[in-house]
Amino acid sequence: MSYLKPKLHHPGLPTNALGLTRFDYDGAVSTLCAGCGHDSISAAIIQACFEIDLPPHRLAKLSGIGCSSKTPTYFVGASHGFNSVHGRMPSVLTGANLANRDLVYLGVSGDGDTASIGLGQFVHAVRRGVNMLYIVENNGVYGLTKGQFSATADQGSKSKRGAVNTDAPIDVVSLALQAGASFVARGFSGDKSQLVPLIKAGLKHRGAAFIDCLSPCVAFNNHAGSTKSFDYVRDHNAALNRLDVMPPRAQITADYAPGEAQDVTLHDGSTVILRKVGAEHPVGDRVAAMNYLQERQAEGEIVTGLIYLDPEADDLHAHLGTVETPLAHLGTGDLCPGSAALEAINASLR
Repeated sequence: MSYLKPKLHHPGLPTNALGLTRFDYDGAVSTLCAGCGHDSISAAIIQACFEIDLPPHRLAKLSGIGCSSKTPTYFVGASHGFNSVHGRMPSVLTGANLANRDLVYLGVSGDGDTASIGLGQFVHAVRRGVNMLYIVENNGVYGLTKGQFSATADQGSKSKRGAVNTDAPIDVVSLALQAGASFVARGFSGDKSQLVPLIKAGLKHRGAAFIDCLSPCVAFNNHAGSTKSFDYVRDHNAALNRLDVMPPRAQITADYAPGEAQDVTLHDGSTVILRKVGAEHPVGDRVAAMNYLQERQAEGEIVTGLIYLDPEADDLHAHLGTVETPLAHLGTGDLCPGSAALEAINASLR
């Protein structure tokens, strides 16, 4: 019965501010291949939700079709979930978000689900600023149908059977930047220390947050010649930054000149020495982010980390001017005010 997860856990396990342990954010046993990068992403999502003290019932996880779209079953089992049809997850998520803005929305998709049949859906959800975290678990192949190249497979990369991909790839990170996503990042399933903070920040962000997560397919795309294999990504990873997400506390300030150092006491009593330097990567510059991606790609490098952030971004509800009360909580009288109200609206448009 090794496929069953134990219900009892050690009473001394660490808890978050809600009194929940990491196991309270677990899901069903994964049926993916042993060693699949998608399972590492699920583990990172579990850790991120635990660390930001997210009540499980406030998470709404949605997916399409594919190996990646199976993964919401494997994390935060006490949350809301909906598995849509191939490529249509973004529109279903948009509708759910409009109906109930109080939930935290997490869309999980794959490179086929997003970059092929769902390409238009993805772009429109991003450009509308739907308040969500959209994660693409990107392995460059169609795993459920035995390893054909997907639209994100790099030109010149080889399949497990030796076939060479002759098509130019779709870079979903560049596409998210062009479409107007206000939080854009790329992670690697084999780098949990970078991926967990990115997911935490994405879940906290207001607006369209997007993470392209390279996730090698151990069955069909983890061999020499593949540019989506564990070894290739590790060898070509150009990490932009190492991040963390801090919960709100009293502000700690420091005022010192560039090039100087200063001791700063933290909330736990420890002291750090800060030295002010110029930022190497302008995270708030969308054009610079796009140029940097192209420059590093030309050098054969894969940029990971937080690539772009607009901390002042609005979401779809702000654009549409919807009421603060979730539409799902309004009564019939609020949603259907009657013919007199409709006549007044029509009269105002004449």
